[in-house]
Amino acid sequence: MLLTYIIVGIIPLVILISALLGSVERHLLDQKTNHLQRQVNILTSQLTATNYIRSEVRRSDLIEYEINQLGEEIKGRVLIVNSNLMVIKDTNQVEEGRTIISEDVVRGLSGDSYIRRLDDNERIQAIAPVKDNDTQDNIGVVIVTASVLDVYETISELRNISIIIFIITVFVILILSYYFSEVLTRPFKELLKYIKEITDGHFEEHITVKGHQEIEEISEAFNEMTNRLQETEQSRQEFVSNVSHELKTPLTSIKVLADTLLSQEGAPVEMYVEFLEDIRNEIDREDKIINDLLSLVKLNKKEVELNIDKININILIEQILRRLQPLAKKDNIELIFETHREVVAQIDEVKLTLGLTNIIENAIKYNLENGRVKISLDADHKFFYVKIVDSGVGIPKESIDKIFNRFYRVDKARSRETGGTGLGLAIAKNSILMHKGFINVKSKEGEGTTFTLRIPLYN
Repeated sequence: MLLTYIIVGIIPLVILISALLGSVERHLLDQKTNHLQRQVNILTSQLTATNYIRSEVRRSDLIEYEINQLGEEIKGRVLIVNSNLMVIKDTNQVEEGRTIISEDVVRGLSGDSYIRRLDDNERIQAIAPVKDNDTQDNIGVVIVTASVLDVYETISELRNISIIIFIITVFVILILSYYFSEVLTRPFKELLKYIKEITDGHFEEHITVKGHQEIEEISEAFNEMTNRLQETEQSRQEFVSNVSHELKTPLTSIKVLADTLLSQEGAPVEMYVEFLEDIRNEIDREDKIINDLLSLVKLNKKEVELNIDKININILIEQILRRLQPLAKKDNIELIFETHREVVAQIDEVKLTLGLTNIIENAIKYNLENGRVKISLDADHKFFYVKIVDSGVGIPKESIDKIFNRFYRVDKARSRETGGTGLGLAIAKNSILMHKGFINVKSKEGEGTTFTLRIPLYN
């Protein structure tokens, strides 16, 4: 009889786990396919808009960058073939310049757009035509091959987790009686239901399973996980919104200035010069935002490697101060460099220079007229320390924890006057963290701010 109860308890669990894994696999594959379709549609639109295939001159670096990024993102390959069946772009750099004749290319030039699974079931391939921007004729084909091994790896991990849960459940059922086995399987079924909802993207769902202490602890752990996932998603959405806003603001200003000029018939040359200078300033601001965003993206990548070399930190800081001296002179701000010893460390010179420059530049921009910025350098047997003290306006206590957030500004009006993008300190923090370093901030309004950096001598 007990064996019957065990079988009755195990079979529903096996069915639920199999159904869940099958559902997750289909969902992830559909998600991967839809994402690939969107990326291919965006790419073909950009190729059409920039006349990429017919271009006889040097192609846009941005388009080349985006094509290569797409190939890296999907862990696959991007082929672009023109109407002469010649490969003009191959992210694997194998087929470029060669002629390729295949059913996919012919169908693509005929206007067919589709996605198919390859024979090894480890890759999916998207084919889409590229049109001429003027005639809308098909002048090329994009063939994008993406790996789906990550989907199967995820399914394998979920299957291993499911096996562990299954073994634990069987062990409990073997020890406990039929009554207690029924009591225990009920909350597990509820738990699986919530796991499925979370898998479908419903991060706002919270588990309310009641039962033994272990079940409630699992529920609390899942609720904590979903809260973190929701915070991550909100952070992503806020970042996208901020990026859109920051990129749109200069464009809006340029449009207003241009429309004003066009509406002023017979406007004096001085007005044209003034408005064109304003337009140029907005273009420079847009360029700075884009460059800062690219720097932040590069520093955020986990696979980015540091180009480590032995660097004299004293000389590095002196070079930074020389570059920033003209900015400091505008408001008669004194730059003081105090060093206790010569420091040589193994660092990535470019990335650390970027981080230090952003912090010191902020100390100058948000300083008071006739103020000062003092930079001190010291070291022990493990770390070197850089302290940057300014006599500026200071940071409100409630804002100190937020200053490293992307696009966060303590004083928005002053930040725009100084040409800030709100990304400088986020870039600085990432560059320090990449060196396994630590950054601390102390500040008092009206008295100034102190940044203290601790970075290992050896990386």
